[in-house]
Amino acid sequence: MKVSLSWLKEYIPVEFQPQELADRLTMAGLEVDAVENLYDYLDNIVVARVLEVKQHPNADKLSVCKVDVGDPSAPEPVQIVCGAPNVRQNMVVPCALPGAVLPGDLKIKKSKLRGEVSQGMLCSAAELRLDTDASGLMDLSDSLEPGTPINQAMALSDAWLEIDLTPNRPDCLSLMGVAREIGAFSQPRARITKPDVTFPADRIGTQSIHDFAKVEIKDPDLCPRYSAGMVFDVKVAPSPLWLRQKLESVGMTPINNVVDITNFVMMETGQPLHAFDYDDLAGGRIVVRKAGAPIEFTTLDSKTHTLEPDMLMICDGERPVALAGVMGGENSEISDTTTRVLIESAYFNHVSVRKTAKRTGIATDASHRYERGADPEGTVYAMQRAVSLMAQVCDSAVIAKDIIDEYPAKVDKVCLDLNTRAMNVRLGTNLSRDDIADILETVEFGVEKVDEARLKVDVPSFRVDVSRPEDLSEEVARLWGYNKIETSYPPVPAKGKPLSDFFLVRQKIRQVMNGFSLHEAINYNFAHQNSCDRLMLSETDPRRRVEQILNPISDQMSVLRSSLIPGLLETMKKNNAQQTETVKVFEIGKVFYATSMGDQPSEIETVAGLLTGNREDQTWYSQKTPLDFYDMKGVVEALFKSLFIEGVEYVRIQDDTCPYFEKGAGAVVKKGQITAGSIGKIRTTVLKKFGLKQDAFVFDFKLSALMAMMPEQIQAAPLPKFPSISRDMTFIVESGLEVEAVLSRMKEKASKERLVEDLFLFDLFEGSPIPEGKKSLSFRVVYRSADKTLTEKNVQKLHSNITRHVLDTVNADLP
Repeated sequence: MKVSLSWLKEYIPVEFQPQELADRLTMAGLEVDAVENLYDYLDNIVVARVLEVKQHPNADKLSVCKVDVGDPSAPEPVQIVCGAPNVRQNMVVPCALPGAVLPGDLKIKKSKLRGEVSQGMLCSAAELRLDTDASGLMDLSDSLEPGTPINQAMALSDAWLEIDLTPNRPDCLSLMGVAREIGAFSQPRARITKPDVTFPADRIGTQSIHDFAKVEIKDPDLCPRYSAGMVFDVKVAPSPLWLRQKLESVGMTPINNVVDITNFVMMETGQPLHAFDYDDLAGGRIVVRKAGAPIEFTTLDSKTHTLEPDMLMICDGERPVALAGVMGGENSEISDTTTRVLIESAYFNHVSVRKTAKRTGIATDASHRYERGADPEGTVYAMQRAVSLMAQVCDSAVIAKDIIDEYPAKVDKVCLDLNTRAMNVRLGTNLSRDDIADILETVEFGVEKVDEARLKVDVPSFRVDVSRPEDLSEEVARLWGYNKIETSYPPVPAKGKPLSDFFLVRQKIRQVMNGFSLHEAINYNFAHQNSCDRLMLSETDPRRRVEQILNPISDQMSVLRSSLIPGLLETMKKNNAQQTETVKVFEIGKVFYATSMGDQPSEIETVAGLLTGNREDQTWYSQKTPLDFYDMKGVVEALFKSLFIEGVEYVRIQDDTCPYFEKGAGAVVKKGQITAGSIGKIRTTVLKKFGLKQDAFVFDFKLSALMAMMPEQIQAAPLPKFPSISRDMTFIVESGLEVEAVLSRMKEKASKERLVEDLFLFDLFEGSPIPEGKKSLSFRVVYRSADKTLTEKNVQKLHSNITRHVLDTVNADLP
């Protein structure tokens, strides 16, 4: 928004230089993007004296003049060809020298006119945009010295500021709003002077507006207030110079006196107005209602729009005449023949105006203000101000008695309780109650002092952005001055807080995974809508309870993830697409299960990993060896060992708990009654759904379950002093028997013997000479004593007992 410095001074004293004012406004929250002199275009325009006037030899209506431009470097008069009828000898006039640029982008340069050299241009007031008189040269005072810059000679000094307002400050979309802000940081603080609304007694008619017009509001929610005034005997003509200059100073184009006054008042007060040609209003009626049905409507810019049923319209007795808050219609615009004018000043719902403007693609100064929020209490003043100006500007205009002010849905004022002590704590200031009250009163907040620490604050109706005590804190901070608030830091206790158990476990898992060459992946918490389908989850699977996202980034991220596995498979796909065959990744993150409507989803922290490709890259000394299930199982076992978790079981999955695993190639990992998660090989069908072609192995554990499996205390033991003895045993069992079935029986017996240090499978063999349908399992048992060196005699009986226990409890034979 552009504001003129000279115009601002009509409402409040401005003692600041333009740049200083721009800096202060910016610090108050009204960022100034640019500061420019309004009369920059008068550079190279100087006072000149006409010394001689001769008839142009080749043109009857041109004169050849000798002109003193007061240039010390060129003492000889310059020759200028002029076509003005009033040029005369010794006349003092404005002269545009070569290099000057006049309004309309007219560039002045040395040239020839009908064969005579012209070294500049003698100017009229209209050509310099200083008046509307274009009949001849501008006649200046004889006392002015040639060579004096015209803006200096005529004391033309003004600047405009371009302010980049944030959407929450519609109150500053006016000259009075900006002036109010300037008064708040002026010293001493000052309040704006609102122009008086005066009606010349000889211009007030005898007829009432109620005899001619009637307003009916059918949708008070969208139009809570509608005010109107009326002027008779209007003569539409160009605006006077002062009005044209005012509008041009803020970047608006003058049209005619009636329309220019509505624009002037809008820029002055921030309240949009609209002028109707009363004689084009059927029945003299104004009906504010929704369109009701799709209709065609032609606006002032001669463009036809299809209006939707819920758009708010201003209608007369028969048809729509304006888009409420956006633009008037071509069928009721002010024309040269207009004599009776109805002036609209209304308060429209900002959401309704914004929707209408967006759908129709119309952006106007009025809609820009209504969309952000107008002042419901400012409609009558703005309308009366426009009526008053119209009576002054339009010759012989007569004002109708009374006004129309329909206000069916009164907008309640906002009243807030402000705790000044809490505000000082919030801002880091030490302002007294009286100082805070004084600051707020300068921007027209009503303040009542309740006690030593409380204020009751009435928010002015034009401040639509203030609705809570925190907003008042912001007002005080910006008007007091952000740079006055001392920098302070919150107290930081010297004693640090211990890290959470979750954090420590996460860090430990990262160390272990990195040690096994697994890279950490960080995927979005969002997933594709069909992720559960691609994993082939059953309809009753808890992971089907996905939380829908109301504003998804894309269709590929429309739900919160309920498993980390789809994200890891997508990571694998991206790497494979870049010819990276071997992928070893893990991820620690949350999964989400939807709960009841409107509640937050439950969040479960999990860790998952994926292996695919080869154990090692192919070299001259090694061949490619594909990764398999036991590589992943080794990673998991190492993870459990690093977390000091013992007694873990791997139970083959027999049901549809994890349908994304190959049948027989998946296991549930548990310890006692605690289930950590699962591990297995991804089914080929699932891989195809993700666009993958090579085998992949994953694990998926709940972090809380892992922590529950971890011992509360870790016990340390000294290094053994005495050597161990190892003994092997081999069993012939059914091919379908799991190793764990045999190993658990051995552990069951060994746990009762203090000499058994470790036992594990070290060989598995199938084939001749082992009978068909059988396999050979070889186990090694490690024995050690803490207080002596063991002999064969010490372990022979114990070893036999373990063997016998397996033979008695498992369908197994010795070789």
